[in-house]
Amino acid sequence: MKIILTHEVHGLGSAGDVVDVKDGYARNFLLPRSLATPWTKGGQKQVEAITKAREVRAVKSLDDAKALKGSLESAKVNLAARAGDTGRLFGAVTTADIADAVKAAGAGDVDRRTIQVAKPIRALGEHEVQVRLHPEVAAVLKLNVVAAK
Repeated sequence: MKIILTHEVHGLGSAGDVVDVKDGYARNFLLPRSLATPWTKGGQKQVEAITKAREVRAVKSLDDAKALKGSLESAKVNLAARAGDTGRLFGAVTTADIADAVKAAGAGDVDRRTIQVAKPIRALGEHEVQVRLHPEVAAVLKLNVVAAK
């Protein structure tokens, strides 16, 4: 089945890509979660709109991405979250929380959609988070989750 991705799907493609996937994967996973739409002839306009929006959000050049990578990897980012006595969080840290913490730390402005968390962050301590700045550049951000006062 030919589909148009509306959001980035790890291992498949990014928003605006036209990909061919198995019917069950599209019907049972991608379409119900609004990660994709079926491909049609009229869908080409949608592809162009998604691509244009992605270009606006993307870091413009490889040099800018490398400079931002250096500032992200050298920055100490602290994130305050509500936690219990045992150090377990009430809920989990979201990518939007991480993006706000990076901006507050002065390490740069990153889009929450470019942040990848391997496992949900549900405990206090230091965690590593990957930020995809450019198709060729990814930064590893050290995030320190501390208890909120």
